[in-house]
Amino acid sequence: MIRIVGLNGSLRPGSHSKQALQLALGNAKRLGASVELLDLQVLRLPFCNGGDVYPEYPDVEYLKSTVREADGLILATPEYHGSVSGVLKNALDLMGFEELSGKVTAAISILGGQSNSNALNDLRIITRWVHAWMIPEQVAIGQAWKAFDAEGNITDPKLAGRLEELAKSLVDTARRLRSETEAIAS
Repeated sequence: MIRIVGLNGSLRPGSHSKQALQLALGNAKRLGASVELLDLQVLRLPFCNGGDVYPEYPDVEYLKSTVREADGLILATPEYHGSVSGVLKNALDLMGFEELSGKVTAAISILGGQSNSNALNDLRIITRWVHAWMIPEQVAIGQAWKAFDAEGNITDPKLAGRLEELAKSLVDTARRLRSETEAIAS
């Protein structure tokens, strides 16, 4: 079974990033993937100091091992000052090639204003640098304050469909990559 891990890059209570991530993970689960949400609101992570080991922060090893074992990742971030949230960047900085290389990755950004691709493009650069594979599909949700209903669902059916397409592309690509890797190994 394909394993998909989602990283919520927002610390805000009632986070729209988390809501969008939960919807995308739900879509992946309906496609037969095993899913897990790594919520950076909950994990106790230090600021990255360039080291590899943080013994006083066991959640760093939990983050690393969970991502290492995943076939794919969904990164969800609010866009702050035209880029990725600091908390998501820090979590990615705490990991390296061992955890991220070869991972099929999808990206979602949440904005208070009009949607754009700044944070998504930055995530493409970051993931490419650590040899992860970013799928072409991406979702930017602008004016997030009105994009979700009270239950956390997307109000625009076309936007909800884009989150479904993102999950389908991620799961399908992760399956193909795993199948190819297994065929080469045998």
